[in-house]
Amino acid sequence: MPTAITLTQVVKDYPAARGPVTRVIDHVDLSINPGELFFLLGPSGCGKTTILRMIAGFIEPTDGRIRFGDRDVTDIPANHRNTGMVFQSYALWPHMTVAENVAFGLRVRKTPTREATTRVEAALDAVKMRSFADRKPNQLSGGQQQRVALARALVIRPDVLLLDEPLSNLDAKLRHELRDEIRRLCREFEMTTICVTHDREEAMAIGDRIAVLDGGRVAQVGPPAEVYSSPTSRFIAEFLGEANFIPGVTRSSPQGGVVVESSLGLLPGNGQAGQSVSAVVRPEQVRLRAGAGLPAEIKDLSFVGHHTRYTLQAGSLTVLSLEAGSPTFRVGDRVGLSVDGEAAIIAR
Repeated sequence: MPTAITLTQVVKDYPAARGPVTRVIDHVDLSINPGELFFLLGPSGCGKTTILRMIAGFIEPTDGRIRFGDRDVTDIPANHRNTGMVFQSYALWPHMTVAENVAFGLRVRKTPTREATTRVEAALDAVKMRSFADRKPNQLSGGQQQRVALARALVIRPDVLLLDEPLSNLDAKLRHELRDEIRRLCREFEMTTICVTHDREEAMAIGDRIAVLDGGRVAQVGPPAEVYSSPTSRFIAEFLGEANFIPGVTRSSPQGGVVVESSLGLLPGNGQAGQSVSAVVRPEQVRLRAGAGLPAEIKDLSFVGHHTRYTLQAGSLTVLSLEAGSPTFRVGDRVGLSVDGEAAIIAR
């Protein structure tokens, strides 16, 4: 059975040579579901790797509790938690073959030779590296080394798989290939998996849920689409992608619910009436039409293969728009702006 993970009021302080301690994790609560592919996402220095290492047992929390299912593992050493860890640097033994690297954890656990051989072959098959079993790490590409690191973590049959920026050293094509491979392996092995990354595209593409961290605290948790479309703060909205922040005031709608009265017109929203807010409108929600909508002028555009990015001026507002395909307008064209769908509402 996959393992649930719970962090309750977890704190991590580091002593300073002079002055007060430095708090890097500030009362974090997290509940990770059994078998979930869960991402810790945030900018450098936000505390995501510290949380991962506390779950692994490499770092001891200053306060709070960590549980695997009903088992409190807070004070249990790393080697008794049955976690598999994949590091950003791969951490393969250069003098060992691929098969020997994968078998290392089984050897430490004194797994019988015949069983260890079977499990190593199965793990290498899972990551499509069995034909490379006799090679040394320096004979492999970066993507192949990362697959070996994954196999080494999988072969011990961990309760929890922990990934620390596993794709950051790879080029874009390999990142796309391996992130799909990670998702497939997590489903196939039915493991609870926690992945640390600062790459929002990676987290949103394959994560079941994501936790966005800011300054050692959890800013928001939810499925990727929910956090992207309904951010609870400007920081989250900006971190997860480009956004237009349209100032306005919430009003009660005659049809029920709330709308935002703004220079872009009435935008469907949420919350209470009578509040000064910013409506978060993603560029892909902004529609351009000739002769309809809020008048605007195209100031700049760029075509990036699968969409066109427009920068527009609408009165005092600078607005970004993404349109699928090649450009249908040119710089200097006058167009009308409208918004498709509901805007997220954040306090101004």
